[in-house]
Amino acid sequence: MNIITKLFICLASVLFAASVIATPVDTYEFKTTENQQRALSLAHQLRCPQCQNQNLVDSNSPVAQDLRLEVYKMVDSGKSDPEIIDFMTSRYGDFVLYKPKLDSKTYVLWLGPFGLLVFGLLIGFIFIRRQRIQPSETVSLTPEQQAELDALLNKSKSK
Repeated sequence: MNIITKLFICLASVLFAASVIATPVDTYEFKTTENQQRALSLAHQLRCPQCQNQNLVDSNSPVAQDLRLEVYKMVDSGKSDPEIIDFMTSRYGDFVLYKPKLDSKTYVLWLGPFGLLVFGLLIGFIFIRRQRIQPSETVSLTPEQQAELDALLNKSKSK
């Protein structure tokens, strides 16, 4: 085989491998391109209830595919974004939202990081303040300890 044939086979193999890796595409026909963009935006905002941390677009699970189709149909039927989000949260809970609403159940989620930051800054401030306030103590040696230290130092100098 000549070099051109080998190069062609390598190139064809790479192109074939790239097509195998490609993710499946939804084939839903939207009424308008605005509906398509809105539906994709909503599907990116909603989390798959089955997957760990993937939105409806990134997930390939059957549940995500069904929910994606449901979102697409609701957008095409003219429902507003809040109506679709309310439908999904009433069915699957606040877990499907990447940005949960601020209410009594999610105060810890939203305010917890700020509380931990304030707590850490307070502990750091107290620690630094104590280090500055405490006077450095001078250690005085007894005459026997001083003599022993001098002997050790003289011994190490003579080596």
